Amino acid sequence: MNVLLVDDDYFVVTALESKIDWQALSIEQIYTAYNVSQAKEILQQHAVDILICDIEMPQGSGLELLAWIREERYRVQAIFLTNYADFNYAQKAIELQSFDYFLKPIEFDKLALIIRKAANKASEERSIEEAAREGLLWKKNQNRLLELFWRKLITGKSFPSEPRAIQRVMEEQHLPYQLSDRFTPLIIKVFPHDGSLGKNDKDLFDYALLNVLNELLRSPLYKVETVLEYTENHWIVILQWSAEPSTGHIEDTCASLIPKANRFLKCDVYCHLGLTESLAAVHPMIRQLIHLNEEVINIRNQVFRIDQRPVDEAAYVPPDLELLERLLSDGDASAFGAEISRYLHELTGRQALNVSALRQFRLDLMQMIYSFLKQREIQAHKLYSGSANDQLFQQSLQSIEDMEQYIAYLVDTALAYRTFAEKPNSVVEEIKLYISKHIGDDLTRNSLAETVYLNPDYLARLFKKETGVPLGNYIIETRIQMAKHWLATSQMPVHMIAGKVGYANDSYFSRLFKQECGLTPYEFRHKQQKDRLG
Repeated sequence: MNVLLVDDDYFVVTALESKIDWQALSIEQIYTAYNVSQAKEILQQHAVDILICDIEMPQGSGLELLAWIREERYRVQAIFLTNYADFNYAQKAIELQSFDYFLKPIEFDKLALIIRKAANKASEERSIEEAAREGLLWKKNQNRLLELFWRKLITGKSFPSEPRAIQRVMEEQHLPYQLSDRFTPLIIKVFPHDGSLGKNDKDLFDYALLNVLNELLRSPLYKVETVLEYTENHWIVILQWSAEPSTGHIEDTCASLIPKANRFLKCDVYCHLGLTESLAAVHPMIRQLIHLNEEVINIRNQVFRIDQRPVDEAAYVPPDLELLERLLSDGDASAFGAEISRYLHELTGRQALNVSALRQFRLDLMQMIYSFLKQREIQAHKLYSGSANDQLFQQSLQSIEDMEQYIAYLVDTALAYRTFAEKPNSVVEEIKLYISKHIGDDLTRNSLAETVYLNPDYLARLFKKETGVPLGNYIIETRIQMAKHWLATSQMPVHMIAGKVGYANDSYFSRLFKQECGLTPYEFRHKQQKDRLG
């Protein structure tokens, strides 16, 4: 496998040569060029499988080079590098069948994954060409039939249960199985939402995960029949045994996946191992494994076996709520979190925690924290609105660690806001600042209370106590002062000033202004002008 690097910047080419482990990508020869003309010469003289090319170059663009490559019918996987996120570039690159489009500055780890994908595609196309020449295209069709068979078996609830019906399906599709063949299903759950590549580029993350699994699941004892993502971040692997099944061997393999996922994929993972069954019985085992995985709460970075986990509904036993209420009231977030962790791990150790019980636990804790905030006149439903809260809430039932993270977020937010709310001066200054910045908006007691997540009546009492002025009066005074400033320093029409300070009806504004100042806006402006002249 050969690669050609093309960029008019010498340092970019040098960095690509030195910072990517080409040997690990099975790249044997690296060619370099600094303009389109040099690149064409190399392509005419040498076999190139992958092109990594800048788009913007002084002596001809990368898109022009790829257009020439397509005209000459060279089979090259092209990866473009560019400083510009320009849709026209991307559209043209797609039209020319480029492999990928990569924005600078270069993230070399991510680029290496893209190069590996391009190399695999180049290798696959080469194999297809050879198969076509040898009249063996039926092999590709056979692989597609196998994939469809396993997808239907894993995701389809209605799959043939009678051995004769399964045998008929295999005969019709010429599948290379016997009813007595032995298979083991296992589920792999990954957690890419904590800052790994999977958070921003799932396709590339999935590709990296499959590479890790393909390297790991190599054994003379079995072969991998399929790896399928049946729901987001939940993968199922089907292993066919060619020797006597060994559950211990698979457990060890799954255990070795955990540090690799932590290190290379930068994510947590757990494995859930099913029982080994014949082809005739593997479908019910897969359904049971998926069901148990959905109902039983797991711990990250662990390996579980289906024959070691209860299927029955676990009765919910609440934590020591009085203790937790006291810790919350004392503001001891550390002790609160430690008690939550102790409780959850104790239930897990006794196999007494499932999704239903964890959902009830979450409800109890949320009610406790919301009550804690309500007693302090804080509107919890406003405080906890937003995408961060929603994401943590949705993830909280996925594992013990996710639940601990969600409860810690609730507690930390509640305690931090209690500290803020207990400083009346800070609350009042926040309201005053908001009013000054939004003087033209529809300012009401309710809308202002929302900005500081407090009960509207409580905020009104607090504001008057701290300032001696009712909140509504303060808004009017602030608006009138701002109107005075614009009347005295600008030629802006009165009706426009009225709108800028929050009054759509300029007649009402004029009456209010006279009530507060003893003059109409026009009289006030005239007096200011007269005072400046005299």
